[in-house]
Amino acid sequence: MRQVPMSNDGPLSRVIEAPPLWIQSIARASAITSAPLHQKTVRLGSVDSPYMALLVHWLNPTVVVVTLLICCLFSPRAGGREFWALALAAMLISRQMFSPLQLHSANALKPLRPDLPRLLAQWGTVIGLLLALGFCLRVTDDFPSGVILSWFALTPIALALANYWGARTAVRARSARHRYIIIGTNEVGVELARRTAQSASTGRFMGFFDFRSADRVPEHARDQLAGKCSDVAAFVRRHAINAIYIALPMFKAPRIDEMLNEFRDTTASIYFVQDILSFDLVQARCGEINGMPILSVCDTPFYGMNAVKKRTIDLLLASIALLVAWPVMLAAAIAVLMSSPGPILFKQRRYGLNGEEILVFKFRSMSVCEDGPVVTQAMKEDCRITPVGAFLRRTSLDELPQLFNVFDGTMSFVGPRPHAVAHNERYRKLISGYMIRHKIRPGITGWAQVNGLRGETKTIEHMRLRVQHDLDYLRNWSLWLDVKILLKTAFIVFCGRNAR
Repeated sequence: MRQVPMSNDGPLSRVIEAPPLWIQSIARASAITSAPLHQKTVRLGSVDSPYMALLVHWLNPTVVVVTLLICCLFSPRAGGREFWALALAAMLISRQMFSPLQLHSANALKPLRPDLPRLLAQWGTVIGLLLALGFCLRVTDDFPSGVILSWFALTPIALALANYWGARTAVRARSARHRYIIIGTNEVGVELARRTAQSASTGRFMGFFDFRSADRVPEHARDQLAGKCSDVAAFVRRHAINAIYIALPMFKAPRIDEMLNEFRDTTASIYFVQDILSFDLVQARCGEINGMPILSVCDTPFYGMNAVKKRTIDLLLASIALLVAWPVMLAAAIAVLMSSPGPILFKQRRYGLNGEEILVFKFRSMSVCEDGPVVTQAMKEDCRITPVGAFLRRTSLDELPQLFNVFDGTMSFVGPRPHAVAHNERYRKLISGYMIRHKIRPGITGWAQVNGLRGETKTIEHMRLRVQHDLDYLRNWSLWLDVKILLKTAFIVFCGRNAR
């Protein structure tokens, strides 16, 4: 223990223990960053350059407008103010409908073909919205049909070529100008290197740095090791490094602080990459509360506009389904009423959004209506199932009353299937993460159901697989995934298989 003599000005000379090095390090940092905590804020944003941001977000809308203008050049009737209004409307709608350009490195460029269905679907949505706007404003007769049809047909080709060119151009431009290094050859640092190598927005990787010597670094990272952390500041200045990614664990805070002080003599941007990938992440995302950063590791995807889109589509589909299916529902109700004594609708308590109890409606398919602490699952050739109920269950027509659940907001078209409360209370104790599936509204159909995990759950393993698919749906949700599930459900139903 090191001891330091006190000044002799006092009545007695004393000795005290010197503060540890990590406290001295924090004190030096505090002297540099002396602003109070309430004055410090963190904003969420992008690391893309202005050129890259324009390319990513405005390439497709620009292609749509340019293709329209080219088509106008070949028509003597085109070129008036109405076409400029159409170009403006097409630009604004396309900006909202088209997803950002997907940029990948030269070694990981995806082939063009997988993007074509996405581009066609998004362009079809733009066309539908423009036609609806034109009919509402009664201006469709103001545009030559030849120009409009040629524009509709040529734009997908132009979009495909522009996406291919844009990805290639972005890779070359970024790789030539942007250089970055990663500090830390642990699992996080190696994974970060792998992912940045697949992105055109990061540039050229100049190597790893670590506190350890080369013989202590993982073997698969040794070839890319550029030096030790004691040499990193000089390397950054010598090679004009643009970005530094620090992937070190937080217990190395004193050493990180020393490096940060050295990096103040450079112009490199500095990023911390925290080790959260070891957790079981469900919709992990970054956020901020009035300037204070937060990191979500388990959340719902349905916040903000995602929730608005999901609810709007549910209401639209439920309205269309009720308009089309009401004769079938009426016939099913009469058949249930005449087949056996009891109510037409079977109402059962199940868990909905946030684990709250809801009442789920179905056409009664059994001679009993169980909704107590013990509920026996329906099985093949179950004697409780009525003849009419067997047909309804086989064709999934017994699920049609759940359209009213969608209307009142207790269910969605796509989501994890709700289970009886009695089953929930059993499986939540046996399967880890079971209740996470209730972070979104339950659905009439779901990812588990279209992958064959439907009907009776005979074993715990069968239910665990169903829950695993439900959690995969939460992790990877998108509107396109919902569309895929709905199409697969329709195929299953019309092919005579039960999609519940």
